[in-house]
Amino acid sequence: MTLPELARKAIKEYLNIGKIINPPKDLPKEFLEKKAGTFVSLHNKDSSLRGCIGTTEPTKENIAYEVINNAIAAAMRDPRFYPVGPGELAGLEISVDVLTDPEEYDDISKLNPKKYGVIVCAADGRKGLLLPDIDGIDTVDDQISICCQKANIFPDEDFEIYKFEVKRYH
Repeated sequence: MTLPELARKAIKEYLNIGKIINPPKDLPKEFLEKKAGTFVSLHNKDSSLRGCIGTTEPTKENIAYEVINNAIAAAMRDPRFYPVGPGELAGLEISVDVLTDPEEYDDISKLNPKKYGVIVCAADGRKGLLLPDIDGIDTVDDQISICCQKANIFPDEDFEIYKFEVKRYH
């Protein structure tokens, strides 16, 4: 079973019977033994976003549980969208990103929006994140600007920048 298949199964079980599944035993060992932050993205057939929720650092006992919880959250609790309906799930494309640990970074000239995701953090805890390799995001300035908008950080405020990489599963 792949991570997107796990995410789909988790959403389906939650929609059908309100149950949070346990990871199947036949998952690759790394998903049952390693911890990492993950993001689950749901897209309509026309590639438009339908939901995306994730964690920048691990909050569960392994990657599989992280994906299960983020999949349900992406389908049911993304504040930008209505919850996914049972008849809608079959038409959605699901991808899963497994994140490396974020590391503080201050030389934005060496960032690449196709390779690195970015997190911006204000001193008071406001935080914005953008995954790497997003269609239409071609410059680091665009990436950081979008992160700041998400976090309600104004251009004249100080903030820290963190970078991370992902392994994307389709």
